[in-house]
Amino acid sequence: MQRQGLRGTDKLRKVSIKTGFIKYAEGSCLIEQGNTKVICTATVEDGVPFFLRNTGSGWITAEYGMLPRSCLTRVKRDGRRGQTSGRTYEIQRLIGRVLRGVVELDKLGERSILIDADVIQADGGTRCASITGCFIALVEALKGLKKDEVFNKLPLTDFVAAVSVGIVRGGILLDLSYDEDSKAEVDMNVAMTSSGELVEVQATAEGSSFSVNKMNELVRLAGTGIKKLISLQKEVLKIK
Repeated sequence: MQRQGLRGTDKLRKVSIKTGFIKYAEGSCLIEQGNTKVICTATVEDGVPFFLRNTGSGWITAEYGMLPRSCLTRVKRDGRRGQTSGRTYEIQRLIGRVLRGVVELDKLGERSILIDADVIQADGGTRCASITGCFIALVEALKGLKKDEVFNKLPLTDFVAAVSVGIVRGGILLDLSYDEDSKAEVDMNVAMTSSGELVEVQATAEGSSFSVNKMNELVRLAGTGIKKLISLQKEVLKIK
């Protein structure tokens, strides 16, 4: 299947990451994946939700949003709707779950790290780009805590990134653009660690079912893309 820019079926879109993008945040970056662009920030605050008080454990939570003109047509702000949309709520819970899965929360003390993912331009894969970028913002914040001697070693169990895969016109593709995603027979989002462990898999078939063998092919293809994304994370974070 021919893709825009003659990109191979197993190739990521061009990825660019700029750290320190927001002056005041403890950790931040701008991630660009193809034409999808997301600003990711991490804020450190004292205190934890009520269910963690007096446990000594920290917490990581996330919020996600799309700017009104991040899409072809204007997206209404959640505040104007009077409530958070189901899609937004699902994605921000996803980001928080994935990041908590690779951090030793007990090492944070009773601190919360608030993650924000703001999509300024959307062309498919916004939740996956948000996970990849928010991990970088999170690590930058953790590096600041380490510098302040909160802990001697970064409380990470692994690196984590995410990418979309799918089946479009019968072909398996890595890192779908919006045009590809909107036509996909199967759409899957995969979050995986550098050691190849799965943190989250979301898969949906449109119109017809797909086999377990196809699912395994999709996960394997996602793994090749995630390996490259994590290599880039390590490069920008200057961590081996």
